[in-house]
Amino acid sequence: MHVLVAVASRHGSTREIADAVAETLRDAGHTTDVLDPEDVEELAHDAVVLGSSVYVGRWSAGARAFADRLAVLRDGRPVWLFSSGPVGRRPVPADDPEEVPSLVERLGARGHRTFAGRLDRGGLGLAERAVVSLVKAPQGDFRAWDDVRTWAEGIARDLHEDEIRSLRSGPLPRA
Repeated sequence: MHVLVAVASRHGSTREIADAVAETLRDAGHTTDVLDPEDVEELAHDAVVLGSSVYVGRWSAGARAFADRLAVLRDGRPVWLFSSGPVGRRPVPADDPEEVPSLVERLGARGHRTFAGRLDRGGLGLAERAVVSLVKAPQGDFRAWDDVRTWAEGIARDLHEDEIRSLRSGPLPRA
């Protein structure tokens, strides 16, 4: 299957997670494109993985706008969502971003996963440093690469099962 991995990443950490997801999907035999949501002009993909960095408990505006575009399609295309941003051994913030439950429902997403992120204060702007100090977020790379790969392997298995079902029953109709 041809999979779009659309990712909104402010400082590159979430993009690296998207790249690892895409690599895992390619290793499983799928074709992948990794694009910023704003760069997706036409959706000619069989499936979508949409990820966003999370700041102050919210997905990026670009990822939310792309999710709105996907929601209008509602054509049965499989969609998975991921968030990245909490940092620390006990991630801060601990909860999923506030819009995730409604995104999962509106998109008919097969799932959502939050991955810990990376915080490098040196790359932050003044306002971002103020927020990081306020919530006492620790600096460091807290991404669990095995968890990312395991999650992506599950997506790859689901896509292969979809392919098998499609071969048995013919292609799924699109609206």
